Amino acid sequence: MSTPASFDVAVVGAGPAGLAAAIALAREGVATALVTGPRRAMDHRTTALMEGSVRFLKAYDLWDRLEPHTAPLRDLRIVDATRRLVRAPEVKFRASEIGLDAFGHNIENDSLRDALLTAAAETPGLTLIEASATGHHLEGDRIEISLDDGSRLHARLAVAADGRKSRMREAAGIAVRARAYPQVALTFTVTHTRGHEEVSTEFHTEHGPFTLVPLPGDRSSIVCVVSEVEAVRLLGLETAELARELERRASSLLGAMTLEAGRGAFPLGAETAEALTAPRLALMAEAAHVMPPIGAQGLNLGLRDAEGLVSLAARAVQTCEDPGGEALLARYAAGRKRDIDSRMLAVDVLNRSLLSDFVPVQGLRGLGLYLMQNVGPLRRGLMRLGAGLRAA
Repeated sequence: MSTPASFDVAVVGAGPAGLAAAIALAREGVATALVTGPRRAMDHRTTALMEGSVRFLKAYDLWDRLEPHTAPLRDLRIVDATRRLVRAPEVKFRASEIGLDAFGHNIENDSLRDALLTAAAETPGLTLIEASATGHHLEGDRIEISLDDGSRLHARLAVAADGRKSRMREAAGIAVRARAYPQVALTFTVTHTRGHEEVSTEFHTEHGPFTLVPLPGDRSSIVCVVSEVEAVRLLGLETAELARELERRASSLLGAMTLEAGRGAFPLGAETAEALTAPRLALMAEAAHVMPPIGAQGLNLGLRDAEGLVSLAARAVQTCEDPGGEALLARYAAGRKRDIDSRMLAVDVLNRSLLSDFVPVQGLRGLGLYLMQNVGPLRRGLMRLGAGLRAA
């Protein structure tokens, strides 16, 4: 067999987080391979890239490619649309209050991935390998990755960015803690007759959030979290009837709605890998953690994984250290664990508080939102955290 190609780092998986990590590593002078995996089907969902992610993308000259396809999120509003005895006050967050032009920018997933793939193909020092990883094993101070086209490659560090069903994670024997919720997230893209004014609105209902997120023009993406039974009912509606139902749930805030092609239905659940590393292997993005689509945290958390890993691996290569060494991997795991655990917990608590009919729980949720609205330092600190920034 031919001698395997050898790299400093091999990133397995070409979702947005894996693409961004591979591009950033190569642009830091790290010899990098990107194992792209199978060609992906069209993805009609959108992603809100929060300010922390935007800054990471700007640092590697990627933002100029993406910004024309995005809509800024200048204000965020939370509306209690439950019919419970205890209801929370409406809360509005303004990016300008913490010195930002926008909390983030919303972009369609296909536009995001296509732009990053183009950038990857144009990046010197980044080798794209159109194959899928089937497994790996250690070879001295290297990890050998087997591909489904019969070839192999060597790297000092492998990065598993191959999604929630990660073969790299499975081959390393890393188990996953999973939690299922009795809900389904329905996703739609709509055009509407009133402008969104670059405001994202989240209606809290007894079954989960109903969220309107701006897109360029008079268009918005919708994430509608409902019970499993209600999901079946909604997906069975005729297109025009479904559009009217979405308009009703949005309190006609954006006027009449017209559905665009493409609907998604995703059972809600959360998954966390029991370890973020194995010998010469680091997990990131959905190979490491899967979050419900609440609070726009999923991909942003994955991009923070990428940022942390790139910083450590690039510095190691530049100082002639081992990017896949045990000490570096330990720093990566320790640096990411608190962020991952705290975001997972926050989303879980918010979701469970919406589902609970226990009056004291509803009272605590209402009190929390009241404090967010009326206690300036608390509100501004939470806004910075939600935007993916450190508290001031």
